[in-house]
Amino acid sequence: MAFEVHRQHLPLFEDDGRAAATDDEHGRDRHYLPELPAEDPYAAGHRTCAGCGPAIQYRWVLKAAGGDTVVAGPTGCMYVANSTYLCTPYTVPWAHTPIASGGSFTSGMAAGYEAMIRKGRYPGPFPNIVVMAGDGSASDIGLGSISGALYRNHDALFVCYDNECYANTGIQVSPTTPYAGMTTFTPFGKAIPEGKKLPPKNLAKMMAEGHPHCYVATTTVGYPVDLMNKTRKGLNHVGAAFLHCYTPCQKGWVYQTSMTVELGRRVVESGLWAVWEYDPEERKYHYFHPPVQRPVTDYLAMQGRFGHMLPEHVANMQVAANQNWQDIGMDVPQNLRDLEDPERHRRLKEEEYSMPLNRGVGA
Repeated sequence: MAFEVHRQHLPLFEDDGRAAATDDEHGRDRHYLPELPAEDPYAAGHRTCAGCGPAIQYRWVLKAAGGDTVVAGPTGCMYVANSTYLCTPYTVPWAHTPIASGGSFTSGMAAGYEAMIRKGRYPGPFPNIVVMAGDGSASDIGLGSISGALYRNHDALFVCYDNECYANTGIQVSPTTPYAGMTTFTPFGKAIPEGKKLPPKNLAKMMAEGHPHCYVATTTVGYPVDLMNKTRKGLNHVGAAFLHCYTPCQKGWVYQTSMTVELGRRVVESGLWAVWEYDPEERKYHYFHPPVQRPVTDYLAMQGRFGHMLPEHVANMQVAANQNWQDIGMDVPQNLRDLEDPERHRRLKEEEYSMPLNRGVGA
């Protein structure tokens, strides 16, 4: 006798347009949060760094997923920081997997639950199955494993928490490290003054284009409601779903601890991270258009990992951002076009150094 597999349905959180990137005349509130579930499957007391972006992402994802959830965590920052001395902050079942096995382990877990439910060995409903892998696992060492799980359409949510480096092992370069991002493997010097010459891998677009039957989306810890709603959309989707979340790393990026969420907004407002979702039924991308368009310097200047950049490197970054604005269907303001010129950045730097406040005592 075969039993039917019943799946959960998670309602979306209402934001009434108030979760946009900035306050404006329409009443949007950058600090708005709706009424959230009281339960926290990711409990306090973990050992992550102060200001840890992945820890914020873990909390919002698991709060959105709820208590009837099982989690897999490939080796990475959040495995090491959260499972020391045989204790974890999870109040739901959690399993560690090797760094390359997040996709294969989760595939087996999803298939196993379906088989047990059909055979009457598990009362159900089908649990929310989530694997959260760092960018080293999801975009590099475990990419093939996750791609295989998406291709086979296992009913699970695959999340990449992207801190743009191998932070667990000493801030080494990863495929998602941005152009000119300084890591221990991409130091700047006379031969390579920008530090990292290559642009980051566009992981989410790879997943959407390569697995068109899957729900795929990007988000950041700067937009909690967006992050939680996309988590629920991915879990409600019957089949495989992939979520790519921007999660700043205070240790590797060198910024003020309190600015993690602000960085999660500025990266979008500067055009360096597009927030979108791919609808597999329409086979269309739906892009978020932030109401503020900043120069990339408003984002780069907040982080020590970009402190070595020369004017030509900043200009290159602005060119990439402007191309991103066009790709998501937004006009590029003339002031941002002007910043594609390295000379403009040299003049701005000279003006900054000539200001009286920067001349020291007695200037």
